[in-house]
Amino acid sequence: MIRLALRMLRHRPGSALATFLALTVGATILVSMAVLVESGLLHRPEPRHYAAADLVVARPELAVTGKDLDGTTLTSRVDLPEGGTLAIDLAQRLRRVPGVTAAVADRAIPLFTPAGPATGHGWDSAALAPYRLVDGRAPQRDDEVVLDAGTAAGAAPGTRTEMVIGGVAASYRISGIVEATAPRVFFTEGRATALAPRPDRVDAIGLTLAPGADRGAVDRLAAEAGTEVYAGAARGRLERTGDTVAAGLLVQIGASFGGYVVMLVVFVVAGTVGLSVRHRRRDFALLRAIAATPAQVRRMVMAEAALIGVAGVASGVPAGLFATRWVQRELTARAFLPDGFPLAPGLLSAAGVALTTILVAVLAALVAARRVTGIRPVEALGEVAVEPGGRSRVRLISGLVVFAGAAGSSTVTVGAGGQVALAGAIGMLYLYVMTVALLAPWINRAATRLLQPLLSRIWGAGGHLAVANLRANARGTATVLTGLVLAVGFGGSVWFLQDNIERSAVVQARDGMLASWALSSPAGLAPTTAAKARELPGVQAVSAVRRTSVVVKIFGGEAETVPVMAVDDVSAFDLGVDEGSMADLRGPAMAVSAIRAGSQGWHLGEEVALWLGDGTPVTLRVAAIYERGLGFGDIVLPRDVVTGHTAGDTDDEVLVTLAPGAVVDPRLATLGPAATLVDTGRRTGRLAADLTLSAWLNKMLVGVMVGYAVLAVANTMVMAALARRRELALLRIVGVTPRQARRMVRAEQAGLLGVALVIGGTIAALTLVAVVHALTGDLVPYVPPLGLAVVVGGTALLALTTTILPIGYLLRTPPLEHLGVKE
Repeated sequence: MIRLALRMLRHRPGSALATFLALTVGATILVSMAVLVESGLLHRPEPRHYAAADLVVARPELAVTGKDLDGTTLTSRVDLPEGGTLAIDLAQRLRRVPGVTAAVADRAIPLFTPAGPATGHGWDSAALAPYRLVDGRAPQRDDEVVLDAGTAAGAAPGTRTEMVIGGVAASYRISGIVEATAPRVFFTEGRATALAPRPDRVDAIGLTLAPGADRGAVDRLAAEAGTEVYAGAARGRLERTGDTVAAGLLVQIGASFGGYVVMLVVFVVAGTVGLSVRHRRRDFALLRAIAATPAQVRRMVMAEAALIGVAGVASGVPAGLFATRWVQRELTARAFLPDGFPLAPGLLSAAGVALTTILVAVLAALVAARRVTGIRPVEALGEVAVEPGGRSRVRLISGLVVFAGAAGSSTVTVGAGGQVALAGAIGMLYLYVMTVALLAPWINRAATRLLQPLLSRIWGAGGHLAVANLRANARGTATVLTGLVLAVGFGGSVWFLQDNIERSAVVQARDGMLASWALSSPAGLAPTTAAKARELPGVQAVSAVRRTSVVVKIFGGEAETVPVMAVDDVSAFDLGVDEGSMADLRGPAMAVSAIRAGSQGWHLGEEVALWLGDGTPVTLRVAAIYERGLGFGDIVLPRDVVTGHTAGDTDDEVLVTLAPGAVVDPRLATLGPAATLVDTGRRTGRLAADLTLSAWLNKMLVGVMVGYAVLAVANTMVMAALARRRELALLRIVGVTPRQARRMVRAEQAGLLGVALVIGGTIAALTLVAVVHALTGDLVPYVPPLGLAVVVGGTALLALTTTILPIGYLLRTPPLEHLGVKE
């Protein structure tokens, strides 16, 4: 069977090449995605700060339990955005465990030095690495510090250095230099305790053990305190390096887009293989006529697909590995990944993608071959000339069911918000395209009847021929129509979603900002900065802003991290409040966006349980619900609620509103070390630039999906065009001129293109409207004119060139040469 499949492929290079191309590009995309996910899942940061500790007790994540729809208890874990803290008395209890030789309480203090940001610790924690002194001595007084060589930047022990801690500048004497791979500053233990936002809490406790130590007692004490014990390589994830964040990003990329890419590849490959099999009905009819059984023909088709799949994998996997390196360079250049972040070799990804690709090809061939091989030889030979008029009741019912699902998904997307709406958008798009794929024969017949007068009037005899051909070959053109709708739907919806989100965020931030000036510093601003600003002449109002995150429970027992803006005065903002009042944002209260309130089911006045960034549970009352969530975030809290629960306990910016006619006081810019005072209009421009950078990754991934869809359409249409050589030869023999044949083909493509633009544009509009309405409340999405022109013009150009050029090639060949060609 393999030998026969190889001979058939050798005599049918066109259809084999089209399938090979679809599989190769699909495997390339899947390998790239899979390697990124594999790299994120398998990445294990090497323990450095805790390298000498046998065990580390810490609380880096939060376990959230909930009930599934069937009542099953589910537990999900989410990293704490500010890092969990431990009670300092736990270190005392751990020291009393038999075999524990040391229990070092470690605090991580964010600070800013002339060399850049660094992390401060008490000197006792230097033994956990250990950090080796290469010059000088340990700090002995509260104004002394030990620095790593990079942070010292050539300064010798005995000299002084400036640094900003908690938004306050201070001078310290360098007492020593240590070897370290990351920026580190060591204080005396007393000074580190005084600088910590919560002196009674620590970030982790490092333990060293003697042989025979009671590990069980350590585990019991940690469990009673609600913490975890980390050993071996697991200690590395506690250090919160850039590698850890990058690994999470790579996994998120796969989770967000991987499933949709797989669905797209399956959809494209199934359509390409199905069209290839359909165009070879005469081959299969002849095989059946010489006594080949349906099972034998199906095995031959599956063998062909497996061979093409192997060839596609052999080309696509290396190309995917190469593309992954390019993606790594681009992510590194845009600071999504740190320099030197290791990517997995990709062996697991390559094996998984290879198996999936071959399996998809074989199953697609099996499904496509069942109808062709399940009929009698005489009936199969008859199909070559005339397409069967019967309609598949199963296909019709399936199409209507999928359409009902798409309509239901649209309703859910409109009523949902946030990530639920974004996730539902692409799923809704797929359902609509699947509806078109299933109902395409009926759509083609109905469209032909509607377009018949127009096509006949514009193209004359060619239009009459086009109408007759479209009506007779309604099933055969189903794949072409589906491909065009897929291209228009993807290009006209998914690509514009990010544009709408960016535009709405910038507009909301601009319209909702009432303050005149924004004061910020890379080192953070001290909590007293806002009070000092209020004392300056001409200042009408001041609002200190601190950005952090909270953990909220969502459906199914899952939890997610939600960015938060904590303020001490709401007069700097107009958030577009719909319900409640921002004046009630006092004490244990919060204001939430309408998007978040809708997706969570929160109502005004409701008491909501959530966790602050360091894992502290709180219950907050919904004091207000506002509209401008894209511009200012989903949750606004009083600053007092998060005080002591953020790593640096500093403000990110201070917003100043001047009295009418007042001039900004120059002293405002001197209230914070390394502070910058900017007009809030420039702040909005900076937000737009930041959003553009962060949107690059989404647009790159969406661009890959759209590009693959376009490639599939081109592939399909060229196959369909080249398969018409026998039909065109017959038309020319009965008197149709090449010019009339060209006009017929142009009329056909114009009709198909018009139907595809209407249906695909409708699907794209429904998708855009549903998501934009869910996110912003607007019913009319923003569509860039140039983008619209590219989608419509590009689809028209694609449809015409991939059909007219192959048809022109066929018409330049004498008809008798093509008359004997089977397909």
